Amino acid sequence: MPDDSGPPRHRLAPGPSDTARPGWPRSYAAAATAATALVGAAVWLSTLVHPSPVLHDLALFAHLGFLVLGFGAVLVADYFFALWVLGRTTFAEAVTNTTRLHPLIWSGLAGLLISGALLSPNLTSGITILKLGFVTALTVNGVQAMALSKRMSVLDGIPPMRLLLWGGCTSAVSQICWWGAVLIGFLNVNR
Repeated sequence: MPDDSGPPRHRLAPGPSDTARPGWPRSYAAAATAATALVGAAVWLSTLVHPSPVLHDLALFAHLGFLVLGFGAVLVADYFFALWVLGRTTFAEAVTNTTRLHPLIWSGLAGLLISGALLSPNLTSGITILKLGFVTALTVNGVQAMALSKRMSVLDGIPPMRLLLWGGCTSAVSQICWWGAVLIGFLNVNR
């Protein structure tokens, strides 16, 4: 007979694997800070580099490829949770499959930052600053999405409503930022 005297496994407080690691919230804060610093470094690099037309075209091609990689993986991750909502997969499978996509999402985002620095962004344009805001929000949201995945991976049964709301907000922020950045990129190219 199972021992129900311990804390429930669905709570948002640190799980057993988290409490074994002192300072786990600080590691997420450090990761969010590092991710934001990478955005700043890419912006700084863009002020130093003046690419030739050939390098600009190669960077644009790479930028589009990294967009497909990162945003495509985000869309697939959201698809897995849509399958769960429709009863076509289990919650555990959706979480596991989504967690496997994190390296693709982060690789796409990092590639977008590096290639974007070579596209000579107009840092005096309000719309470009808005795009950089979307990218910064995406990086911070990505870090907290990893924390969310860790919480979801230890669940037994149906997740609590507050965890589902956290996941829904994470997904909404992600979609708004990705689509917003894509729209602004499209508008900037067609000016």
